[in-house]
Amino acid sequence: MNIKRLSTQQKNFHTELDHLLAFEATQDEQLEGTVAAILKDVRARGDAAVLEYTQRFDRLNISDAAQLEIPAAALRSAFENLPAAQRTALEQAAQRVTAYHQKQVQTSWSYVDSEGNTLGQKITPMDRVGLYVPGGKAAYPSSVLMNALPAKVAGVGELIMVVPTPDGVQNALVLAAAHLAGVSRVFTIGGAQAVAALAYGTATIPRVDKIVGPGNAYVAAAKRRVFGVVGIDMVAGPSEILIICDGQTNPDWIAMDLFSQAEHDELAQAILLTPDADFIAAVAASAERLLPTMPRHGMIHTALQNRGALILVKDLNEACAISNRIAPEHLELSVDSPQEWLLHIKHAGAIFMGRYTSESLGDYCAGPNHVLPTSGTARFSSPLGVYDFQKRSSLIEVSKQGAATLGAIAAELAMGEGLHAHAQSAEYRYRKSN
Repeated sequence: MNIKRLSTQQKNFHTELDHLLAFEATQDEQLEGTVAAILKDVRARGDAAVLEYTQRFDRLNISDAAQLEIPAAALRSAFENLPAAQRTALEQAAQRVTAYHQKQVQTSWSYVDSEGNTLGQKITPMDRVGLYVPGGKAAYPSSVLMNALPAKVAGVGELIMVVPTPDGVQNALVLAAAHLAGVSRVFTIGGAQAVAALAYGTATIPRVDKIVGPGNAYVAAAKRRVFGVVGIDMVAGPSEILIICDGQTNPDWIAMDLFSQAEHDELAQAILLTPDADFIAAVAASAERLLPTMPRHGMIHTALQNRGALILVKDLNEACAISNRIAPEHLELSVDSPQEWLLHIKHAGAIFMGRYTSESLGDYCAGPNHVLPTSGTARFSSPLGVYDFQKRSSLIEVSKQGAATLGAIAAELAMGEGLHAHAQSAEYRYRKSN
């Protein structure tokens, strides 16, 4: 397997790195045109359009939109009939994810200033949220937990889940996770048509306030287009992992960590940064030996060959600087004293510290959310959390004394802006009452 090898000492290193990181598939003009047409059609024709696209793309021969919904009893049955080991693992993961997100809950607050004005913030949950769970190349019960549980902790009233089921194949573990997480309703639709149905509503599928969860390029493009009609969490790209290693970790572990993201998608990215040239050779040898043992070896091979890299750096300081430039979705600090090197990291979706902390633990059961910013957006974006399902309203209650003091300030500034009604609105409350 030919994984690209780079060194920061190369004259063209930064150009090579930019080329490696480039990902613009979600901006493809043909894709964007297709998505725009689907959104417009679903908005105009509702259930009829959703059924048509579901028949075309997922090969589901359904004539009644009501058949797209999976009954609550079927979700419960899927959970109750899981093998004991799977059910226990799912419950344990749910408990850990819930416990972590309970730490994120924000509460309303207020204070009274020196003039008796009450100022504060009211926190309220959203009424209804749409959860997009991928279901094309793989089934993701973990995504059900990561999307639904923070919303439940936040107090969202109703959770509407959509998941594509190509050829009508439903994954029992996904349905069981929906039951365990308290999802309100589940519909077997996906793609841009599912995003449109959630954003605009149809006779069968209720309109939501926000859509969260990752999907393919069509889903990402659709979410971007409906933003403003509804809220969205983020526009997610292919999965990424960046590993900073000092060369002292077992190379088999590092190779498998690179595989863990490469097996998601042919466009996934897996990069190693290390100051040890011999370690690069050892990881490459491990990857060559272990790849044939992977059921998804073809996908891993393509991802690593096209978007993977083993990069030799001068030292760990330079590795951290490059990591901050990349702003990866997942960052592993596979080094001694990871807490020390954490101080050098500014941008990453999730940071996995120490040699025993594989990224895969974060995907399933460590506790933090696995819905993370990709494609460098960790520079300004954060993991999905309870705060994504709560809204903040400012509170202002002005006393009679405050109306005079604040009114004079506001009137002066309003007149400076040429907004006389603003000024008089403030002045009425202290000049006319005296």
